[in-house]
Amino acid sequence: MMNYYDHFVLPFAIGVAVLFTVVLYKYVRWFVRLPATDRALVRHGIFTRRTIDAVGEVFMESLLHRRIWRINPLLGYMHMSLAFGWFLLIAVGWVEASLHLSGEIIPLHAHVFFKFFAPEADYGVVGGILGFIMDLLLLFVLSGVALAWFKRMRSKALGMRHTTKHVLGDRIALTALWFVFPARLVAESATSGLKGSTTFLTGSLGSWMVDTFGTEAVSHFSIYAWWFYSIVLGIFFVAMPFSRYMHIFTEIPLIFLRKYKLQTEPKAKSYDHFQLEACSRCGICIDPCQLQCDAGIRNVQSVYFLRDRRYNRLTIDVADNCLMCGRCEVKCPVGLDLNMLRLNSRETLRGVPADNRYTYLAGTDRSQGTGRVGYFAGCMTLLTPKILRAMDAIFKAAGEEVWRADREGGVCCGRPLKLSGEVDAARKMMDYNRELFRKHGITTLVTSCPICFKVFREDYHLEGIEVLHHSQYILRLMQQQRLKVVPDQRSFTYHDPCELGRGSGIYEEPREVISRIGMLTEVAENRADALCCGSSLANLAIDDKGQTRISEALSEELAATGADTVVTACPLCKKAIERTAHQPVLDLSEVVAGALK
Repeated sequence: MMNYYDHFVLPFAIGVAVLFTVVLYKYVRWFVRLPATDRALVRHGIFTRRTIDAVGEVFMESLLHRRIWRINPLLGYMHMSLAFGWFLLIAVGWVEASLHLSGEIIPLHAHVFFKFFAPEADYGVVGGILGFIMDLLLLFVLSGVALAWFKRMRSKALGMRHTTKHVLGDRIALTALWFVFPARLVAESATSGLKGSTTFLTGSLGSWMVDTFGTEAVSHFSIYAWWFYSIVLGIFFVAMPFSRYMHIFTEIPLIFLRKYKLQTEPKAKSYDHFQLEACSRCGICIDPCQLQCDAGIRNVQSVYFLRDRRYNRLTIDVADNCLMCGRCEVKCPVGLDLNMLRLNSRETLRGVPADNRYTYLAGTDRSQGTGRVGYFAGCMTLLTPKILRAMDAIFKAAGEEVWRADREGGVCCGRPLKLSGEVDAARKMMDYNRELFRKHGITTLVTSCPICFKVFREDYHLEGIEVLHHSQYILRLMQQQRLKVVPDQRSFTYHDPCELGRGSGIYEEPREVISRIGMLTEVAENRADALCCGSSLANLAIDDKGQTRISEALSEELAATGADTVVTACPLCKKAIERTAHQPVLDLSEVVAGALK
């Protein structure tokens, strides 16, 4: 067996040992601390089709970075070249070392330092092909490194207005990574030049080095180059589990756990660690954040929130300062449940308040009317009387008998409390309302507030009661010919409320209602990319000035459509947009009520 040892391999070997020891420790700790119900989901899912699906997603997302490609092809190529390129270098390098050491034990570092220990390896045409492939793969990875360097200096050229500001540990790991492949190129080229290799990249560069500096100088330089390559590899491997690059080893199990139906919940648990450490801090979530681009708040974006929570330095100020609009969540290439992670952080930081605040819930049933259709206006709708009057007109025109849950005041749906982190307090309100709905025997629950709509659908578990936003309900009445409108020549533009659109997936129903009345002109950023109005109840820290700046940016986009009227389907959005709008602003129900025959 050929001697495959030199002292310079020690930094690499130590780095690998530290890396896998720490990663294994984290894996075991996280899995052991999973709730019994989550461990049961893993056991029941592991020998099913879900595991095969997870393997496919690992290939598409962890290696090819498909989601990043869809967002930004240049960034997709950069990430893919580093991930998939390095994976192929390892795989093909192992094949190369295996052929050379056929029948012998292959050391762990054989493929990493192959050109040092076997510079004159000759196994025919296959060897020549493998040498060409290895050079091609190294060039592939180096192109990604070059793009990464360029991105740090000129991020706008790659489609990113802002990049992540890293802490010291991440900078050390990043710097080491940036040097790994240039160091490999130089080390392999020096050895190739000395041995007369004819490979197109390392052989050609090595020949130039020998011709330029002489054989003796390159010979002395070669060993130092291999030492440097091993050292930067070792530094990177030691830093990986303590830096942003832990995502390389965390995104893979996260994909499997998601396939096994594990979820982030309002109560923090061990599963959160897989999400927190799967964040690569790529910075893609920064540009969509309106706190960043409109309000000038630059330290609370999801990438910084996750970083601070992971390193146990999260403050309530950072946790609270988020619109929870979901714009960053739809762009996250790892698919992290960013809103839920922030919510359970708020609960942990805020603590549990006294329960005696909720004694008033008893005996607050002020509902009116009878009917199988229940209408829950919601707090913000009650503060927007024009929407209430519009819904009254719609119910009357359709001949609908309605039970009104909160016409004379009632109990909040609970979602604002939940968004603040007071999950247990919110649950008390939800329990009260749920019993109220069942007590009055409704089968359909309509609400004009997307905030209420989302919590009714997701947290109330209203089996036997259909939950509809008023946009869905109005469209149904139109389709059933129970509600007839007179079209006119007005042009409308529609603003997608965050909780209704990204939060609940309701995009088309409001648009179809509008198209039955007038002409719809889409705003530039719509549907999943729609801008937030800035007055989200989820942000517990932003001041009025910040809210206004966000609203102004939205109003400029709405005005750019040239539409006569802005339409939204959320009372909170209506109030926020009205403050800065250049056109009249109406709720969808007002548009319909105004067009009734």
